[in-house]
Amino acid sequence: MTDNEHEIEQPDERVPKRVIGTPAPGTSMLGTVEASDTDAEVPGVTLQDEDKARKAEKIVALCFTITFLASLAFIVSYVYFQVGSPEATGTSNLALGSTLTIAILGLAVGIVIWVRQIMPKYSLIQERHEMASAEPDREVVADTFIQGANESGFVKRKLLRRTLLLAAAPLGLVPLVLLRDLDNSKMSGGRFNEVLRHTVWGEKNKEGKPLKLVVEGTGQPIRAADFNSPGSILSVVPEGFEHDLNALAKATLILIKFRPEELKAGVRQNWTHDGIVAYSKICTHVGCPAALYEQNTHHILCPCHQSTFDAADGAKVIFGPAARPLPQLPITVDEQGYLIAQGDFDVPVGPSYWERGDAERAAREQGGQA
Repeated sequence: MTDNEHEIEQPDERVPKRVIGTPAPGTSMLGTVEASDTDAEVPGVTLQDEDKARKAEKIVALCFTITFLASLAFIVSYVYFQVGSPEATGTSNLALGSTLTIAILGLAVGIVIWVRQIMPKYSLIQERHEMASAEPDREVVADTFIQGANESGFVKRKLLRRTLLLAAAPLGLVPLVLLRDLDNSKMSGGRFNEVLRHTVWGEKNKEGKPLKLVVEGTGQPIRAADFNSPGSILSVVPEGFEHDLNALAKATLILIKFRPEELKAGVRQNWTHDGIVAYSKICTHVGCPAALYEQNTHHILCPCHQSTFDAADGAKVIFGPAARPLPQLPITVDEQGYLIAQGDFDVPVGPSYWERGDAERAAREQGGQA
């Protein structure tokens, strides 16, 4: 073997290094077409003043950096500001809306300044002709694209290129973060679904006893002996939560007095007391208050979209867009004769949502085991 065969080939240090976001040395953005010199003079084209272009470049880089920071702030806000109450939801919406607005605005302002103060200015006259896909036309498109890429300064101006890539990177993650809401069982460890599936009727009062049913507006407890006129109806709320709007949004009830012979198979008899039945007041269509009652027909009517429920038969839907009955609340009386809740609803109240079916299946399984 000769000495030459033992020689190790050394890399050519004269070959320029490739920069992230640019084509490899000796090639163009379209592959094999050689890029024209960026600084070459083109007839009819007015180049921007280089000093002003450099100042504009720094402003554009600042805008792209602001976009990057605002995008990160959006993701942090989404994780940090949790929902669960109107106040918390308002804070979350404000943080998410503000950061996303700043991110998009920074990107838009940067691009506008880039085009208006860095790229050259010229007028184009386009002749009308038939569209064709011949090879010469494709070559013209490629040359035009290369010329535009060179004029934009994307290859020449490293600061612009790198800050643009920096700004765009977290924005690409924003949809992925928002898609996480599709599986809301994972939101805050499942807390989101727990909030929707349960109401305060399953809680106890300060004395550790079940919550009483009190008249909405007055807070007066209700004795079963006083609510004894068939056809009577009351709007009731849980004791101690008369002014808690978050709780009332799910826990408000309508209380109806029936004669024993009027109740049908759809009503759970062991959840009633002396013909008194409690149903959720929240319509299962879109959540309007279903509080209109026809005494002769025993129909509960929602005034928003005319969903109609048969109160004597478990509040089953007999007309309208609602898809399921109004949930029934189990009630009884305490030692003083006041109406109290035996527990919470066994199914979620109000409109259907993403995983309501899972909650109802779990409730039926628990009921079967009991």
